[in-house]
Amino acid sequence: MSEDSGRRTTTQQMSLGLFEEMSGQPISESTGEIGFQRNNVFVAINGLGLSSRRFIDAAYFIAAQEPLPREIYDVDLNYFKWLMRYESRNVRHLQSVIKEAQRVLIEVTDTPPDRAPSEADQWISEQLMGSVKIGKGRIQFRIPPLMLRHITGPDKHHWLNLCITAAFSQTFARAIYDYVLPYVSAGFTEWIELDVMRRWPGKLGSSASEFKHFRPKYLDPAVRQINELSDLDLSYETRADSETSRKINKIRFRLKRKDTVAAMLSRQPDAHDLLFTLKEEFGLSNKQFDVIAEHRMSWTDERIQQAIEYTRFRLNQGKVTKSPAGYLMKALSHNWQVSEAERKMVAIQTERAAAESAEETARAAAGTAVKQSIAARDEEARTQRNEEVQRGREHFESADEKTRKELVRLYIASQAGKLMLRRLKLEAGALSDANILSHSDLSWYFGQFVYARLKQSAA
Repeated sequence: MSEDSGRRTTTQQMSLGLFEEMSGQPISESTGEIGFQRNNVFVAINGLGLSSRRFIDAAYFIAAQEPLPREIYDVDLNYFKWLMRYESRNVRHLQSVIKEAQRVLIEVTDTPPDRAPSEADQWISEQLMGSVKIGKGRIQFRIPPLMLRHITGPDKHHWLNLCITAAFSQTFARAIYDYVLPYVSAGFTEWIELDVMRRWPGKLGSSASEFKHFRPKYLDPAVRQINELSDLDLSYETRADSETSRKINKIRFRLKRKDTVAAMLSRQPDAHDLLFTLKEEFGLSNKQFDVIAEHRMSWTDERIQQAIEYTRFRLNQGKVTKSPAGYLMKALSHNWQVSEAERKMVAIQTERAAAESAEETARAAAGTAVKQSIAARDEEARTQRNEEVQRGREHFESADEKTRKELVRLYIASQAGKLMLRRLKLEAGALSDANILSHSDLSWYFGQFVYARLKQSAA
């Protein structure tokens, strides 16, 4: 089995593992990353509703995990519905969602956008989804061969995170998010005809034809939801065709990816110390954190820690001569680890060298100083976090009853709060402003939450 096929199989297995572990929790609340490399050709699809887009996402995710195309894909129906965040038991509605996905066509052409097509141009129209069968708790589906080539082929692509897309509740927000993803590195999209963009989510109300109605009813709510729920910060600018015209008919989006560490921490709060080490000790860049985020489902905490230990080990040997961050990323990608035999061998060599050379002894002392410096920085960071928690507790204890109740409510409703309650096996209804600080483990994280709210208010 090739390394790539092994990675895909692992991704599929880990998504199944998360499905079983979450026990009824929607995919949008997963702290692991579930996604695939999606071809850029799929970003501008017209007339596809939110549920149907999720259906296509789930089906293409299944196909993307296979090393070779299959004629029929067959998976557990409950797992498939979890991937597409379909929580209804209405079978008739699910059938209508599938039929909508089957009706939508995608067009691929090499005709430049600034001229009409000619007979010499290539143009292909194809269904996104072929036949689908549901029965006995399974779903079987066919994907047209042309679509399969685009799913698994080497063409330009981008990472699609199902945990993010499943959180959208607005079809237009999802359609815009799909379109802008390939432009993340550029920072802005091309100018888009508003009439073209209005067709993305399907039929809109008649008032959408006027920008003064289209903007507050459809465009602005969609942009707000993208900024709230996704990994992107999005804004837009508009213009008319000419300086003499007052009719707005074109739009361009500006975007940037949110701070990757902050985004990962919001979804994976348990990995705080690990990500802190990567950022502070090894100085990983945002681009390198983006790579980790894309592979987060297979690059587990254990694997990252293993790569950290391997890089530290090679640093101590003097074999990392350029970029520790780049070396760590390579160790993470290739899953390198230090064997016990190698640890023992190096230990013996170090002892012999220390006995024979004062220079080796000094080098060993310098290595110890580096470790102590790192440990001191880690301790300073822990001390600072404890001080922040204490300030959060003091603020909560000194607040009025109304403020305390609101802080407890906000924490219980937050993703971090929900995760902590599940870990500690506590019921949200049993917590109040009078007893939340009596839970030793919970009170620490609650103090951190209150401090963060206090800091936001100050800003």
